[in-house]
Amino acid sequence: MNIIFTGVGGQGVILSGKILMGAAQNAGYDIKESEVHGMAQRGGTVDCCVRYAKKLYSPLIELGTADYIVSFELIEIMRKLDYLAPDGRLIVNDLKIDPAPVQTGEMKYPNDISEWLRANIKNSQVIDTEGALKDLGSRKSLNIVMLGALSKHLEFSNEQWKDAITEQIKPQLLEMNLKAFALGQTL
Repeated sequence: MNIIFTGVGGQGVILSGKILMGAAQNAGYDIKESEVHGMAQRGGTVDCCVRYAKKLYSPLIELGTADYIVSFELIEIMRKLDYLAPDGRLIVNDLKIDPAPVQTGEMKYPNDISEWLRANIKNSQVIDTEGALKDLGSRKSLNIVMLGALSKHLEFSNEQWKDAITEQIKPQLLEMNLKAFALGQTL
């Protein structure tokens, strides 16, 4: 299984990958992971690629082979479309975060990404996490909500997910993040 998480710095992309790796490990899989941070601290692109199978030798996901791409921000999915397998699935947060060229006025943010994805990618799910994040009272659990949305498509049990989340999340934030995961499963 080849899964790419993508977003911008501060959205918890790498943590999502680590939780997925924990769930896969709990299920007995061999796991490989690679990360790209770019200018993450300045709102730049962050990618985390996770692969799992009975036996793996490389962490790299080749073009056209991603089973799932989970994007925490709209424009970031457009940078990763070439990686999607022909029968792959997109799970995309309907959120716009202006990249530096838009912030400086050099470019405009495209307005029709969600509509284009729905019309052109048959296995695309564009979700609005705004309501779920309001229910939680925190935007910091966006990554866990998105992980919950992904979890519906993977074979791991809720217990394997819960154990993986518990291993990665600070105890004082665990309850909120378990709730965020459950909310993501309803989207």
